[in-house]
Amino acid sequence: MTQQDELAREFEAHRSRLVGVAYRILGSVVEAEDAVQDAWLRLAAADRSAIDEPAAWLTTVTSRLCLDRLRSARVRRETYVGPWLPEPWVQGVEAPPGPDALVELDESVRLALLVVLEGLTPEQRVAFVLHDVFAVPFTEVADALGTSVAAARQLASRARRAVRDHRPPPAVPLARQREVVEAFTRATLAGDLDGLLRTLAPGVVLRSDGGGVVSAALRPVVGADHVARLLVGLVVRAGGAPVTVVPVLVNGELGAIVEIGDAGAASAETNVVLPRVGPDGLVHGVDMVRNPEKLTRIRVPG
Repeated sequence: MTQQDELAREFEAHRSRLVGVAYRILGSVVEAEDAVQDAWLRLAAADRSAIDEPAAWLTTVTSRLCLDRLRSARVRRETYVGPWLPEPWVQGVEAPPGPDALVELDESVRLALLVVLEGLTPEQRVAFVLHDVFAVPFTEVADALGTSVAAARQLASRARRAVRDHRPPPAVPLARQREVVEAFTRATLAGDLDGLLRTLAPGVVLRSDGGGVVSAALRPVVGADHVARLLVGLVVRAGGAPVTVVPVLVNGELGAIVEIGDAGAASAETNVVLPRVGPDGLVHGVDMVRNPEKLTRIRVPG
């Protein structure tokens, strides 16, 4: 085995963790994988004898690359059309990911929490993800941010307070989610307004991310009646087009890939829908990712 082969094998041992760090910082699968690939190129060109701890070195380099991307992304998102949602991480329901999955799904990767992290400054987000999620020491966090240890601590502390103030309730067990999501889906597809209302919390919020590329609500829709009427209206507007609903895990919670139109047809629309079930057994949020630029990796599980 060549030295380059050994280096590649060592990098692959850390890839899962690096993608997990990058995805939580960026909220984009594509950008996360790009950042990790760039980290690999830097490792391949680096003086290996100067790297004492490859895992720490790679985490620092990946975080710096993500910080640069996040700063640029924030400028783009200021002009983003409509609500912004993270790129969803989709897995099949029957084969949930294990510890060796590319991104291990836990509370820190839930879509609702990634939306909360979007409200942080880039530096706060990096500090929070590295220290609070991945337990990276503050000396390494400071190195990644190019700041002092004291400043890194302060950034993480401010991020922690912001997250604590807006953190969504813990996810309910999947069995309970399934019961509620199935009732929600049946009522929506049947155009059963009363049945749908019974599944929704009074203050439910629907966010539809079309990015200005496809039609979507330009502002969050608030309230059970408004959300229910919008969802039923979407089904009505589909007319006679076939609607296929495939249950999937969306960032660890039960959601669905919804295909409207004939599969494979240019006019077909793909949506990732996540009804967020609260501890009371009601849907408190509906996240709809419709922007096709965020769905390039989405495949209906076979």
